[in-house]
Amino acid sequence: MTSPSSYPTINGQRLWSNIIETAQYGATPKGGLTRLTLGAEDIQARNWFRERCEALGCQVSVDQLGNMFALKPGRNAALQPIAIGSHLDTQPTGGRFDGILGVLAGLEALQTLQDQQIETTAPLLLINWTNEEGSRFAPAMLCSGVYAGVFDRDYAYSRTDRAGITFEQALRDSGYMGSDPIGKQRFAAMFELHIEQGPILEDRDIPIGVVQGAQAVRWYEVTLEGRRAHTGTTPMHLRKNALLGASRVVELVNAIALDHGPLAVGTVGLMEVRPNSRNVIPGTVFFCVDLRHPEDAVLAQMEAAFTSRLHGICSDIGLTHDLQTVWDSPAVKFNANCVAAVREGARAAGLETLDITSGAGHDAVYVARVAPTTMIFVKSVDGLSHNEAEYTAPEDCIAGAQVLLNAVLAYDAAHH
Repeated sequence: MTSPSSYPTINGQRLWSNIIETAQYGATPKGGLTRLTLGAEDIQARNWFRERCEALGCQVSVDQLGNMFALKPGRNAALQPIAIGSHLDTQPTGGRFDGILGVLAGLEALQTLQDQQIETTAPLLLINWTNEEGSRFAPAMLCSGVYAGVFDRDYAYSRTDRAGITFEQALRDSGYMGSDPIGKQRFAAMFELHIEQGPILEDRDIPIGVVQGAQAVRWYEVTLEGRRAHTGTTPMHLRKNALLGASRVVELVNAIALDHGPLAVGTVGLMEVRPNSRNVIPGTVFFCVDLRHPEDAVLAQMEAAFTSRLHGICSDIGLTHDLQTVWDSPAVKFNANCVAAVREGARAAGLETLDITSGAGHDAVYVARVAPTTMIFVKSVDGLSHNEAEYTAPEDCIAGAQVLLNAVLAYDAAHH
């Protein structure tokens, strides 16, 4: 791969300051963030992002899903830009780095190039994707998914949060429903920097993960219906306890993951019990199931085991059930040229690397369907993410941002 003879050095102190500054938008008492998609805190972070990008001379556009695109010109305006992308929204009690590091490191890359008066051949494009987390509007990666043709716009608009507010209404209320058609802004490739959200890099004491792809993911929403009755007057053998059924399903999901080898995972992470009264047998339980595996065929086996045994659990207790698949993301392999650029970026920074597969979904997973794409991982302390205690040390954030900038410049040099 042809690469620049030397790479500019990012301003690590500025990057860290921006991480701390943006952490005020949705800050929680435990040091994390609550910044749900299109809520007040997300709008504050978006406004900050827009102002910083415009101050760099970038042209900021917004599409009909609220995806934000900040374009920095290159020497050849006829070329499609090289993109850097991630997200600014968080989990209900999330951390300060998940997604956010990727956006702010991209901003730092653009700022560094401006400071050192370096112009790339192709334009550069910094992206904030809407609703990556899926915590307010399921499924995750909703708007990068529409961009990539996985979902259509009307499907995205129809998604509702637990209060019944549609994505479309929240988008209009936020002021971030843009006029650009979805997909109008194209790009030649995309690089996404992200915290690992797992313990592998820290355990191996390796600073940079060169991400080869992402495992397959399926999300389900399940509603079990039994019969509400008085806890003191209803004999045990005459009960139709929906929570008992849900408890057995939680055990089932755990067992299925254990039965399908060390790479399989299964989780029930959200549950609502109704009427949720101490002396009423639960009549309705709603919960979500998350199954993952790096191989599509194995995930299909896990799904078959789940659906067949769910029916048996409900039949034994006298429950009815409704099962909806709300997200199906096949396994992804990232682009070899983009991966090579990341290797070059890490080599130039003098940093050791580890090939790694993403256990989580990311916007890059969907973008990979329509453009060459890859990811860069940095350490997560104790492997924690989706947690207020989530933390990535300044030196690791800085290392990741440096590799990101190097990789983008290497890709630009190799392909233009």
